[in-house]
Amino acid sequence: MHLLAGLDTATSGTAYLGDTEITALDDRALTSLRRNRIGFVFQSFNLLPMFTAEQNVVLPLELAGARVDREWMATLVSTLGLGERLSHRPSQLSGGQQQRVAIARALIAKPDVVFADEPTGNLDSRAGAQVLSFLRQSVRELGRTVIMVTHDPSAAAYADRVVLLADGRIAGDITDPTPESVLAGLDALRTLDEPAAR
Repeated sequence: MHLLAGLDTATSGTAYLGDTEITALDDRALTSLRRNRIGFVFQSFNLLPMFTAEQNVVLPLELAGARVDREWMATLVSTLGLGERLSHRPSQLSGGQQQRVAIARALIAKPDVVFADEPTGNLDSRAGAQVLSFLRQSVRELGRTVIMVTHDPSAAAYADRVVLLADGRIAGDITDPTPESVLAGLDALRTLDEPAAR
């Protein structure tokens, strides 16, 4: 995921975001690409505690010197159910609310793709289901692409497509996944890894 997002440097091969070969970009071009075309949702939220929810959401635009599209902000706030919470600091929000703020922050610059690294790892099952629903909604209703890394078959089932990885290589591909089909795919990988019985 870090290679795809331009956070790590590839030792070989190439990675593209649309028509842009990100593995060929210098630091300045990579910074611009990450600022304008990529959003991140982290497992640990990474919200600034001294800022309100609204200030956390618009921070990427402020750092880029860009104006806030108030219509888009209103769409995000409405879609993510944050209207009553914008003036609250992270410590005044539940885990699910903090993650929704983090999703809004990832989407505020209208990126081409959002990378989500175990976005439900620190949440209870109810809050996790809400966050996954919001990510799915951002794809279906807001037109974003989301690439999520997860070890949770139930979370993976929210995706349109699941790519299974083993030892850094593609080891399976599931279209229209269910928790059961993801578990079956993971079980098949475990079976391949087990040494033959003697």
